[in-house]
Amino acid sequence: MKPYQTIAELPPVIPVFPLAGALLLPRADLPLNIFEPRYLQMFNDAIASNRLIGMIQPANEDQGDVPALAQIGCVGRVTSFSETDDDRLLITLTGICRFEVVEELSVSTPYRQVEAAYHNFASDLVAETRARSVDRDALVKAFRQYLEANNMTANWDEVAQVSTENLVNTLSQLAPYPAAEKQALLEAPDLPARADMLIALTELALTRGSGPRGKTLQ
Repeated sequence: MKPYQTIAELPPVIPVFPLAGALLLPRADLPLNIFEPRYLQMFNDAIASNRLIGMIQPANEDQGDVPALAQIGCVGRVTSFSETDDDRLLITLTGICRFEVVEELSVSTPYRQVEAAYHNFASDLVAETRARSVDRDALVKAFRQYLEANNMTANWDEVAQVSTENLVNTLSQLAPYPAAEKQALLEAPDLPARADMLIALTELALTRGSGPRGKTLQ
């Protein structure tokens, strides 16, 4: 993947894919199943240029076909893709940097585009240095309790092998929490803050006693 060294290398205008509950984080991968014609065109146009697509959540899930956008998203680069027999695309986006929506642009493309500002998130381009500040034991304990309470399982041997940054980001992406809580995880200022928020959300979910049952967290 192209190493972006500074935010000046990132484009000021990006296509965006509004998708509630989908969380892309810097240096994390997000698999996507693309089948709508407008997003197929967005992907093809991205491949023909810089391979960059912005993932963003709708500000409100009940606003129809053109919902207002959340203020913060994350731009990612297409790092792999494959075509299916029924004309879908399976792609992987790797997160590069979060962005703030300056304004949505009036465009002729069937997909939406925004002017993006990255200056508040320049640290996203720097390798994570605060992983040691994460209370990894507390995070694993909270998720173990959540999974047990909801009759879910995880491969704890694999969990023990992944880096702390990958653990926090993967759990943030996979956690079955509402879109607003996913957005809060995206907007956390740094990795320790995201981990603390994830622990708090997990403990809250435990007190609510809700969640999907009989699944494997992979």
